[in-house]
Amino acid sequence: MPSDSTSSGRPSPRPQWPSQPPDLPPVRKPTPLDKDLKRIRRMEEAVATTTGRTSTRIGLGLLFLIGVCLFAGAQSGGVEQFWLVVIAGVIAGYMALNIGANDVANNVSPAVGSQALTLTGALAIAAIFEAAGAIIAGGDVVATVSKGIVDPARLASAETLIHAMTAALLAAALWLNLATHLGAPVSTTHSIVGAVAGSGIAAAGADAVDWAVMGQIAASWVISPALGGVIAAAILLFVKYAILFREDKIAAAKRWLPILVAIMAAAFSVYLVTKGLGRLWKPGTSILLLIGVGAFLLAWAIVRPMVNRASQGLENRRKSVVTLFTVPLICAAALLSFAHGANDVANAVGPLAAIVSASNTGGVQGTVSIPFWVMLVGAAGIAVGLALFGSRLIRAVGTQITKLDRARAFAIALSAAVTVIVASGLGLPVSSTHITLGALFGVGFLRERLDRIRKPHRYAALAAHESEALRLLDPEDRDLAEKKGQKKARKAQKRKLVRRQHLLTIVAAWLITVPLTAVLSAGLYVFSRAVWAG
Repeated sequence: MPSDSTSSGRPSPRPQWPSQPPDLPPVRKPTPLDKDLKRIRRMEEAVATTTGRTSTRIGLGLLFLIGVCLFAGAQSGGVEQFWLVVIAGVIAGYMALNIGANDVANNVSPAVGSQALTLTGALAIAAIFEAAGAIIAGGDVVATVSKGIVDPARLASAETLIHAMTAALLAAALWLNLATHLGAPVSTTHSIVGAVAGSGIAAAGADAVDWAVMGQIAASWVISPALGGVIAAAILLFVKYAILFREDKIAAAKRWLPILVAIMAAAFSVYLVTKGLGRLWKPGTSILLLIGVGAFLLAWAIVRPMVNRASQGLENRRKSVVTLFTVPLICAAALLSFAHGANDVANAVGPLAAIVSASNTGGVQGTVSIPFWVMLVGAAGIAVGLALFGSRLIRAVGTQITKLDRARAFAIALSAAVTVIVASGLGLPVSSTHITLGALFGVGFLRERLDRIRKPHRYAALAAHESEALRLLDPEDRDLAEKKGQKKARKAQKRKLVRRQHLLTIVAAWLITVPLTAVLSAGLYVFSRAVWAG
């Protein structure tokens, strides 16, 4: 037998292989050029993947619009202006897609930004509850010209109304599409109002527009975000000083969290009745008060033992306590989505309902009933648009403006419901989009203020960071440079808490929404009339 030992009985040494086999080329260290090429390849692969996904989403969106075209054609057989109705149906579907991609993000983005919900979970919850709100409580009567902006009697004929409403839908949808691409959440209500005003002016003159209503819309640009920001900041300030800044955070959470959730339940109950179900049922003030008190007591009785059980074993620190806000935050996202679907679906299907009515009757009416198939187009479009394109704005609103934990996100969600109720009681015009974003910025600015009060050493450290460079300057330039350095340090710290770039982008988008959609809609109306006449 072969043996592994030498004749002396000692084991033979193992063969020593050279570190680099002679038949292989020597290993070459990567050069900076190789690293750059590898980085470029990775970027190209990422771009290709993103482009492929975008192309797939666009393709699915086009398939949805083709389905809307066939569905609208099947429902509109035999009516006058058949092709105008079908085209308007497709444009309404396109508008609904953009509402889902842009406006719905405001309802679920705080929950995503605080990691109470995953992006997939948020998309699923929002799509289900938006569609349910649109179908169940979307309303059966709506003004033919959105929000009473244009007097229907001033429109000359049914054909004029059809062209005006089609141009308004397309203009609003195009602007929402562009705003979504730019990462700017805007109000769909303001978009369609501006578009209807523009096409109404082009069709019947400036006198046809109710400028008092337009003034209220302009006022809401300031009222909505201001109210949302102040109320959200107040709620968050209470949560911090009543719970998070306490020595015994667990005991404070047991005491106050059931009350806060009960307030949220009462607010959402009144919110859903007044905004979500307002077109189906309009109870009086006493009934609304009873609904709010009943919802408060019921929620408090249910939530209190749940919080006691959930708090057992939690560490007495902030990161543990804020997890108690997870379930209320998810419920808030679902309820906000339901109310939004019930309230804002008319922005997509209201003009389409007016078009269908004008085509069926051959005349212009002040109010019309929305056919169920029209409501289905709006509900399905919102859900599909959210699923295909909503993730971009959800991430932007939830993660890129300011850092959110679940306590901050809860303050934003509660503020949205409370602000709408307060504004409705005072008769103030508000926008749900502007309220939510105002609340988001209010929370961020409160963080800045508290950070300066509780941790002033951060700013001192940032300002002192440039002390070595300051010593190299001439004495006459040192004072000015030191002031600039402190100002720069404060700005750097603020950018970590609220990103000013997003604030400026959103405000600019809000300011140009109504005039831009008005001009675009007027141009589209003139163009469509010229093409149709030719």
